Amino acid sequence: MEEKELKLVRILCEELNLKQWQAENVIALIDDGNTVPFIARYRKEAHGAMDDTELREFHKRLLALRSLEEKREDILRLIDEQGKLTDELREAIENAKTVSELDDIYRPYRPKRKTRASVAKEKGLEPLAQGIFEQNNDFDPEKEAEKYIDEEKGVTNIEDALAGAMDIIAEDISDNAEFRKKLRQLTHDNGLLTAKAAKDEDSVYSNYYEFSQKIAGLAPHRILAVNRGEKEGFLSVKIEVDEERMVGWLIRKTTPKMSAPSTKYVELAAADAYKRLIAPSLATEIRNAATELAEDSSIKVFGKNLNGLLMQPPVKGNTVMGFDPGYRTGCKVAVVNETGKVLDTGVVYCTLPNHDKDKAKKILTDMLIRNNVDIVSIGNGTASKESEIFISELIKGIDRRIYYVMTNEAGASVYSASELAAAEFPEYDVALRSAVSIARRLQDPLAELVKIDPKSIGVGQYQHDMNPTKLSTELTGVVEDCVNSVGIDLNTASPSLLGYISGVNKTVAKNITVYREENGKFKNRGELLKVPKLGKKAYEQCAGFLRISDGDNFLDNTSVHPESYKAAMALLKTLGYSKEDVSENKISDLNGRASDYGKKKLAEELGIGDITLNDIIDALLKPGRDPREELPKPTLREDVLSMEDLKPDMVLSGVVRNVIDFGAFIDIGVHQDGLVHISQICDKYIKHPSEALSVGDPVEVKILDVDMAKKRISLTMKNL
Repeated sequence: MEEKELKLVRILCEELNLKQWQAENVIALIDDGNTVPFIARYRKEAHGAMDDTELREFHKRLLALRSLEEKREDILRLIDEQGKLTDELREAIENAKTVSELDDIYRPYRPKRKTRASVAKEKGLEPLAQGIFEQNNDFDPEKEAEKYIDEEKGVTNIEDALAGAMDIIAEDISDNAEFRKKLRQLTHDNGLLTAKAAKDEDSVYSNYYEFSQKIAGLAPHRILAVNRGEKEGFLSVKIEVDEERMVGWLIRKTTPKMSAPSTKYVELAAADAYKRLIAPSLATEIRNAATELAEDSSIKVFGKNLNGLLMQPPVKGNTVMGFDPGYRTGCKVAVVNETGKVLDTGVVYCTLPNHDKDKAKKILTDMLIRNNVDIVSIGNGTASKESEIFISELIKGIDRRIYYVMTNEAGASVYSASELAAAEFPEYDVALRSAVSIARRLQDPLAELVKIDPKSIGVGQYQHDMNPTKLSTELTGVVEDCVNSVGIDLNTASPSLLGYISGVNKTVAKNITVYREENGKFKNRGELLKVPKLGKKAYEQCAGFLRISDGDNFLDNTSVHPESYKAAMALLKTLGYSKEDVSENKISDLNGRASDYGKKKLAEELGIGDITLNDIIDALLKPGRDPREELPKPTLREDVLSMEDLKPDMVLSGVVRNVIDFGAFIDIGVHQDGLVHISQICDKYIKHPSEALSVGDPVEVKILDVDMAKKRISLTMKNL
């Protein structure tokens, strides 16, 4: 491995607390074109069982470090081309650890547009500036300045010459990397981010109309809120520092000879350098850096929330009525069977006082009975409260047990208006497609939600203010990890779902479905190699995540990778099992037999690692396993609450709908979600609510306060 790569390895090991062999192996696997899900699942011996999240963080940091190295090489080349690359400068560049350090070093050598200093240099005032900055006792600035008076060059008097010289000195001071680094640190550590009202009117940003807080301690959501308020014209924002202290420090660093005749001019230039050049530049840098950190923090929270939503357990084996609430345009209804096939659709009007609710009741009752509906999935958007009340009363009058559940409908309208939905349901209008989506996302949240751009699912905060590329990359990674950790049925998966499988792009996903339509169901994983544009590398990456439940080989319905089939069969034979034992579920003591035989010895005989052996055993014991099924199911309801029913100290069951920086919103069965502030989540100190809660978690909460006027419900989870 080259010295540059070894340097990256050392940094990654230090930052991510890894062993050198782990970092080297992961880099080699990534560079060889392997995906994160594949590396995480099938190359555990190579990296010590790092999980998907750790591997993605590693990959992201590796790309950032390589980008830093490219910038370092560019700066070395550019300065060398100018003939100004000294050994000292090269060492400083080689030792720079951040982009800002490199930028500070390169600043004096960067080609500049026209500045006051460059104009002064064109007038020939650079020697005068150098003489003044040296601050020798025998140097008389005014007397020397007389030599530079030249009306043709625009230097008409001594004052013009001295002013131009000080402009040059100010720019040189501003370009000094050491000065900028120290002043940046002082500004970050001691500066205040302040916000004031920019308009004489109330707004959602009123909490920030008189806001001031240290930059170093700012919460991410506050930074993003202030940025948005400024962007929308409601806030005037700036960074405030002790200017006198900053200028004083800079003067002390630039005037070691305090008694020289030139010192007063250097002091003026230093003050000008800070106020005109350094302070505005650092304020922009620091705000950008703070915004980037806030974005990164919020994107991580968004990703964790999305993971919780996607990994909600499916409610299988039920006929579901999707109910998309509305007022004027009515409520759209769609019934789907246990496989997601649409059985019935309709529109009813039941949410406004003037609606014929008896008619709506008759239509819905007929649909529920005729289709043997088990659960009504109600979207939680506009008119959901009225819909919930209506459905709750309706199902009480039906002579069979029917439940309802409030379903997060975020993104349903985006999906229903998409080309994908139009291709899937050309016979239905946009509104009915949305009802189908609300029904299906209860049956299998992952399969339905992958059809929607992750940014449109709405389980974060300030997502519209973030870097769209960075947000999209993070969320796509989350979806990929969820899809691959669950695994999907090769013979039923939609192109949307297939497109998130390791090694499968949109084109290959489409080709898989076309092949399936033309040739019938896949009978084994090896048949994937017949799919156009799915080569050996793609097959290696995707095969283990695709399941065939009734194919030629029982191993195709497990997470055992085809590369390990020989080892899996040898394992069964060594421990005295037949294929029939597997098909008849007579291998429940597989792990015990392996332990008795000696797993280390067994792994060596099979030519596989210890971790892979344990993974094969787990896969054989749980064919077709869906990890989501081990999680608590959504809360099914039969009755409804209203805010008026809520009283302090009342304890209720709820579901986490969204986790944000300052708390979590909980669905407790009323139209308005309640807020558990971070201070009310648990007794121990936590830095962020995501340490204790995830989207989709079932929770017990107690009512603290109900504000009917502001429609706010305060909750606590302490002592429950």
